Amino acid sequence: MYIFCRLGDTSMDNNGLMMQYFEWYLPEDHSLWKHIMEEVSKLKTLGVTALWLPPAYKGAGGDKDVGYGVYDLYDLGEFNQKGSVPTKYGTKKEYIEMIKEVQKKGIDVYADIVLNHKIGADETEYIQAEEFNACSRNQMIGDEKTICGWTKFTFPGRKGKYSDFTWNWSHFDGIDWDQQSTRNAIFRFAGKTWDEAVDDENGNYDYLMGADIDFENPEVKDELYRWGEWYLKMTGVHGFRLDAVKHIGYYFYKDWLPVMREAAGRDLFSVGEYWHWDVNHLERYLVNVNYEMSLFDVPLHLHFHDASKAHGDYNMATILNDTLVSRHPIHAVTFVDNHDTQPGQSLQSWVEDWFKPHAYAITLLRRDGYPCVFYGDYYGIPHDDISPKKALLNKMMKIRKRFAYGEEHDYFDDYNVVGWTREGDAEHKNSGIAVVMSDSTGGSKRMYIGRQFAGQFFKDALGNAKYNIKIDDDGCGEFYVNRETVSIWINENAKL
Repeated sequence: MYIFCRLGDTSMDNNGLMMQYFEWYLPEDHSLWKHIMEEVSKLKTLGVTALWLPPAYKGAGGDKDVGYGVYDLYDLGEFNQKGSVPTKYGTKKEYIEMIKEVQKKGIDVYADIVLNHKIGADETEYIQAEEFNACSRNQMIGDEKTICGWTKFTFPGRKGKYSDFTWNWSHFDGIDWDQQSTRNAIFRFAGKTWDEAVDDENGNYDYLMGADIDFENPEVKDELYRWGEWYLKMTGVHGFRLDAVKHIGYYFYKDWLPVMREAAGRDLFSVGEYWHWDVNHLERYLVNVNYEMSLFDVPLHLHFHDASKAHGDYNMATILNDTLVSRHPIHAVTFVDNHDTQPGQSLQSWVEDWFKPHAYAITLLRRDGYPCVFYGDYYGIPHDDISPKKALLNKMMKIRKRFAYGEEHDYFDDYNVVGWTREGDAEHKNSGIAVVMSDSTGGSKRMYIGRQFAGQFFKDALGNAKYNIKIDDDGCGEFYVNRETVSIWINENAKL
């Protein structure tokens, strides 16, 4: 059973809940850090225990950069670089103040850490390089030649504050643009090798974008260790979301995370983004990094996506099969969608609206996994006319916080109608729930919820099922669900 505990909290019934507090198309008005301070009390009431925030440092696009086009890791919205002082989300002062305010409310902050690449160099350099096949990264194309690459990062706007380290081509493995020929291709610098301790997609998936950082370079490693310790001291964050880990040799984070925890003097929850449909790849990575981090359950998300597209032609009994949460629940962060899967983004695999209640019920109301709610689902995505699901998610989050406890009983035994129950516990008044869902025609399931409820009535907290049901002397109820909906049954005396 995965239980996320904040430092000093040893409760085994914490029901930790993460929220990804951004989506790709947020307004470029420097307001996110201020918005979080306005909302944090409400989020605490709903049971949110941690916020995953977007990259807080200056990107190549200045205050228009979502944060993944990393330029300067030390500029948290403090220096006039790339056309602005603030980042898209605000200034460094606002960022630090926001973190302190969130932590005062008892909510942890996870920083989005993007170390795979750098973009937006200040100067070019002439470099000997070899071109490689984009679809087969171990296949060289043609002969070694001289290219002109954007690889020199001097950060003139920062003038050496916090770190006087500057980057040049020797700190990178390769790049995807030759300024001399104005041509896009994958170039590996002469004398360099692609890291073998990465995912094997495209033969070798070391290279992703921009100037690809060489994690075997001792100067690079020393600088990233220094930066990590600086960032922790400067911000006081409680953990990390680690970007693009399948493109970085696993040995780096295996070593880096323990050092960061020692430097911080506290536990630092960390979750990596390893994007792969095959759970075996995720399992292998966890072993390789000595379980120093959790991973997002990408296979589960893709099951949700497939089921939402199938409109009833999906075997719901198998929706948890071959997922990280089914194999390694302690190291699985479950999610429905995120900034990469939303419409128009690089990993678009949006879960259709009609299936969102099903997916969120599975992530929020089951015993296993550490669930993450997506900002774009909660507040909506105006850019794509996606309406907010705040009312639905408020109910589900409150149910998780108040009633989703106790032993779990699964009924994943039908092609279209599946469910589970939680028996509740003595510590949480009126706890105990039954969840039943259908992706096609409705139906019912006789499910055991506990003899302690014999003779009591349960109601559907979502209001989809109109009639209450009675628990029999054996502790079972005939819990029903309407077509393509979810019903969450709670004790009729339970208040949301």
